[in-house]
Amino acid sequence: MSIDLEALYIDLHRHPELSFQETRTAGVIARELGALGLEVVEGLGKTGVASAIRNGDGPVIWLRADMDALPVEEQTGLAYASTARGIDPAGTDVPVMHACGHDMHVTAMLGALERLLATKDEWSGTVVAVFQPAEEYGAGAQAMIADGVLDRFPKPDIVLGQHLTPLPAGTIGVRPGTQMAASDGLTVRLLGRGGHGSRPHATIDPVVMAAATVMRLQTIVSREIDPREMAVVTVGAIHAGLKNNIIPAEATLELSLRYPDDDARADVMARVERVVRAEAQASGATEEPVISTLHSLPPTINDGDATARLVAAWERAFGEGSVVDPGMFTGSEDVSWFAREAGVPLVYWFWGGVDPERFADAYARGAINEEIPTNHSPFFAPVLHPTIERGVDALVVAAREFLA
Repeated sequence: MSIDLEALYIDLHRHPELSFQETRTAGVIARELGALGLEVVEGLGKTGVASAIRNGDGPVIWLRADMDALPVEEQTGLAYASTARGIDPAGTDVPVMHACGHDMHVTAMLGALERLLATKDEWSGTVVAVFQPAEEYGAGAQAMIADGVLDRFPKPDIVLGQHLTPLPAGTIGVRPGTQMAASDGLTVRLLGRGGHGSRPHATIDPVVMAAATVMRLQTIVSREIDPREMAVVTVGAIHAGLKNNIIPAEATLELSLRYPDDDARADVMARVERVVRAEAQASGATEEPVISTLHSLPPTINDGDATARLVAAWERAFGEGSVVDPGMFTGSEDVSWFAREAGVPLVYWFWGGVDPERFADAYARGAINEEIPTNHSPFFAPVLHPTIERGVDALVVAAREFLA
């Protein structure tokens, strides 16, 4: 009996789970893999799941799907919209939503495995399926590697993966070289001296220090980086104080940095540190700021030859014009750790989930950004068909291209 992929997707969408908390999701995956008659290894990197189809001699292909959700309150209005809540790492109760399409990633992967099993007489080799937790933390791939996934399964000859994005449903987006940026997440603690709000002269105000730092950080990209180069410096969160008449002792900034390569990373990181320390000094701080790295992700780099092979294979399967170059994405991913640790090529692509007519209409009016919700939006909601079918087909065609 075949998997009801639409029902599976709706179930996953209704029950999202935060990073490293994907216990129900992992259980659903394990159940479906078991029903297909496949071996199942659970608990890899805490909540990760992996399986393999061993079908004689031939190449080893790794397919990867991530499965965690985000602390976002869903506003799609769908009948199957999430009302789930979870506890984030800070212990805060938060809404949870699959606002990045990882529920669709899992659905497409399971559908692809079922198809590959049904056509075993047409190919030979090994397909390893990796269902990865905590992509949104940039930590799940390394957690699975640390837990021995590369030792417990045949090592790959190539790693393949895909991600849902706001392109027209049926479209695949991929490019050779850098597909996604490198990224660092930083926490900056600005240390002042607290006191009464009526006596600011007796304090070193970290709120003012933080405000000045945020504004100055914006000039790194706008005034220090060559406009022909790519870099992003975003301050996504500021935390300081508890009451209007108390000047706190410290303020915390959460930064997201993006760059195309390691040289750019070193340059931007040095400029960020210079600004943070200089603003603290300008504020008269007596203690140095504390800069901590939350995560560090390498650029997602697609192998040129393997990408060309896949583009040709998809165009044969889906028709000319079905594959586009979406440009380099400034978002970041941790999928490449699997390929880097194994020393093998990677191809990571995107597939569309937007109703094609809606997309074309918005594009014609120059309203893509206003009307087409992107990943991490509370309105992000792919159309079910043909998004599910193209996600399955893209994975199957890609795997078959490299299997004997």
